[in-house]
Amino acid sequence: MAGHSHWAKIKRGKAVVDARRGRLWSKLARDIIMAARLGGGDPDMNARLRLAIDKGKAANMPKDTIDNAIKKGTGELGGEALEEVLYEGYGPGGVAIMCQAVTDNRTRTAPEIKKIFERHAGNFGSTNCVAWMFRQKGLLTVATDKIDEDRLIEVSLENGAEDVQRAGDVFEVTCAPDAFGTVKSGLEGAGIAIASADIQQIAASMVSLDAEKTRAAMKLLEALDDHDDVQNVSSNLDIPEELMAEL
Repeated sequence: MAGHSHWAKIKRGKAVVDARRGRLWSKLARDIIMAARLGGGDPDMNARLRLAIDKGKAANMPKDTIDNAIKKGTGELGGEALEEVLYEGYGPGGVAIMCQAVTDNRTRTAPEIKKIFERHAGNFGSTNCVAWMFRQKGLLTVATDKIDEDRLIEVSLENGAEDVQRAGDVFEVTCAPDAFGTVKSGLEGAGIAIASADIQQIAASMVSLDAEKTRAAMKLLEALDDHDDVQNVSSNLDIPEELMAEL
């Protein structure tokens, strides 16, 4: 899963820039709206909403903005009619890509996503053309210099994690989506500093490409991630350490 970690690091770096532009808050607000719409406005009873709120707080979203997004999701406040859409396709070198979006107009968003694929030597695919390669997992990372590996494994497995692996300068803790909250709380309760925590689509196996095709695939992933309607982009691209340093 090392390639997945590298893409996650790039996304975190991009999030800082997006926050300065105000784009990140808009995407996070849509995430909160959808979570509240699908599971209700009580974060204690809605794990997805609790995670979305945590992301908003981490990005320094004002409390009023978070509260209004929840109310839009539950219908207490009026707002645009949003729906979740999943787009799939292939990038340079046959890299599998899943693109999760929230849109108020899928007839506008779909052609725009398709055009991004085409402009970056990719192919916009049909439903389930690559989804079968991915599984939704809770993914938490912990810096390797913050915890002893044996201690992390012990605490993680005690709280329901499936696996712990080292990926560069972080440990990756994976779990089933419904165990995410328990694992996260368990790590925090043990005083373990979590670098990142999210529920994502993770590829069962990664694909390695040469440097030129890896750069091309990265440009496609970044272009998709920059689209205003796109909430999350996942791929099975493995990024070598030396190329990661360059990126």
